[in-house]
Amino acid sequence: MAYKLDPQTMYMMPTHFGPSTGPRQGPDGRKFECKDNPKSTSVAVSFLTNSGQLEELLPPGGFELSGEPVVTVSATYMTEIEWLAGRGYNVLGVSFPVVFNGEEDRAKGSLLTVLWENLCDPILTGREQLGFSKIYCELPEPVVLRGEIHAIASWLGFKFLDMKLSNLHEVPLPQTAPAASSSPESDDDVLTGILHYKYIPRTGEWGTPDVAYAVLTPSEAGNGCTTELWRGEGTVEFHKARWEDLPTQYSIVNAFHDLEIKEYRGASFSKGIGGKDLSDQRILR
Repeated sequence: MAYKLDPQTMYMMPTHFGPSTGPRQGPDGRKFECKDNPKSTSVAVSFLTNSGQLEELLPPGGFELSGEPVVTVSATYMTEIEWLAGRGYNVLGVSFPVVFNGEEDRAKGSLLTVLWENLCDPILTGREQLGFSKIYCELPEPVVLRGEIHAIASWLGFKFLDMKLSNLHEVPLPQTAPAASSSPESDDDVLTGILHYKYIPRTGEWGTPDVAYAVLTPSEAGNGCTTELWRGEGTVEFHKARWEDLPTQYSIVNAFHDLEIKEYRGASFSKGIGGKDLSDQRILR
């Protein structure tokens, strides 16, 4: 007799072995509070670029640039993650500010165009469940020497990114904003957070989507907090790739390589603890 899927439980392929475990569903369906984990170290570099180039990266359906065309490249290195039974992984993202004007929703924040990760499990759960544009790469821990930080990213031996931070100085932590009293929406009903475009093709009809819509990671940080913060200067370089170098990613890396860097807008280095399981992820309509 064939098995049945419980509509109150989360599944992912393969479904034949029962409900899946992951960041939003642990053993026996329990949740993870993300209070004392993960422990994270983050680096980021921002630069002003050409708005026309960024417009070519906007998804369909209501996305527009917001403010100055400033691109931020950020990497985060996480350890002691409870849903991975104490293991960790690293991520690298590229984002820029946008607004979304849908038929029902209005939102503003950073459009996360791509998020590289160095572990399969969070890639699959983040793509299928949340709609993050996640792909794989190698992300070793950054090298720190004489006050400078050097981070790299590569794919099967081809290094496609160098990011360097220098002249860092510690700054006071920003004051925590008071919690909203009634709704995650602001007074003008504009949602805030990280924006994404979820797309999954229909099997056998490769140009037709099974899923295609905008999604939002609300700005509320859950149990996450920054414990240390430094600011300084930084540079970032994406290395031009051939198809032979990055057969499935060369168009992504080359799009960032081609972005004009008009001026750098600073860099940051931070440490933090905690977060949220992103169960508050929502579709924008």
